[in-house]
Amino acid sequence: MAVGLSGLSTLHPVPGIRLGTAAAGLREPGRRDLVVIECAPGTVAGGVFTRNRFCAAPVVLAREHLSRAAPRALLINTGYANAGTGAPGLEDALSCCRALGKTLHCTPVEIVPFSTGVIGERLPVNKILAGLPACVANLQEAGWAEAAAGIMTTDTVPKGCSRRIMIDSHTVTITGIAKGAGMIRPDMATMLAFVATDAKVAPQALRKCITAAVNETFNRITVDGDTSTNDACVLLATGKAQNPEIAVSNEAAFGEFTRAISEVFAELAQAIIRDAEGATKFITIDVTDGATETDCLEVAYTIAHSPLVKTAFFAGDPNWGRLLAAVGRANVAKLKVDAVSIYLNDVCVVRNGALADDYSEAKGQAVMNGQEIHVRVSLGAGTHKARIWTSDLSHDYVRINAEYRT
Repeated sequence: MAVGLSGLSTLHPVPGIRLGTAAAGLREPGRRDLVVIECAPGTVAGGVFTRNRFCAAPVVLAREHLSRAAPRALLINTGYANAGTGAPGLEDALSCCRALGKTLHCTPVEIVPFSTGVIGERLPVNKILAGLPACVANLQEAGWAEAAAGIMTTDTVPKGCSRRIMIDSHTVTITGIAKGAGMIRPDMATMLAFVATDAKVAPQALRKCITAAVNETFNRITVDGDTSTNDACVLLATGKAQNPEIAVSNEAAFGEFTRAISEVFAELAQAIIRDAEGATKFITIDVTDGATETDCLEVAYTIAHSPLVKTAFFAGDPNWGRLLAAVGRANVAKLKVDAVSIYLNDVCVVRNGALADDYSEAKGQAVMNGQEIHVRVSLGAGTHKARIWTSDLSHDYVRINAEYRT
């Protein structure tokens, strides 16, 4: 059961964006598994992709297509990652782009493909081509909720977020969807995230915005430390709001826009952790007072990736020694052990490198009984800080991944 998620909130339509879905038989019968996101002509796009060197065929094509043309449509399939498939996988993805391009009367390079699912299996191209007419027939501005469901794999709930803000006296809409529950330690973005706005944004400003927002949100989550072959995050701006074009040089408008995009990205990123495979806890880790931000991130990720720490959280066991050991083995060159303090919520567990005098097992247990836990570590070595979000490690995580292909 997703931690603290109760279904989709209102997802506002974005003028210039239409979404259509179909049940193409790529997964379970009758389940939506193919999505088309149509973009109005002139839409500006920015994308961030996985750094996994075995990146999937659609990632290769998506990068190339976005670098060559403005997108007319995104094409997303589930069930098959189309990764580790070599030249045939590239041709499969391109065949799908050709087919959708023909239907929408545009060139294949204006179609941007995305896939998620099992690695190493060829795309069922015939099923995808057969499902495209239904996707196109279903295109509508109000199709966000259906699309959020259509991109799910092991997710238990669809994930979406929407905002309306004022920029230069114009109402601007931002709406996004994401999927991901396992194989999550993004090295760029999340499993898949698609966010659109009707704001008019200069290409340079859009690229700077998505990079900054991803670095503070999707690049700060981890479930299991695994980076997918298919991770992608795309930001689309249709310009239909008719606001004065947002440029980096317009600090007020650019700042307001970037803050709003970051809020949407953060909500989607946290939803992925809340719906992590088998998760029963949502854990925020703050590391402060570091000599560098890198040191803070090293400590945070060492805690988040420790199976012993994660299983203690699942059990509700305030085994603070596991936290202490994780901090101590983090790749920090000059860790000042006697300066380190560790907190569970507001309960000080370790002070100046040793068990706090006022700590009690009952205090720790009270924190660990909750579904949402805040771990704070002060390194006492400087002024830098970092925050990440993670989950616990449960029996269900093992079961879900053991049975993933069955």
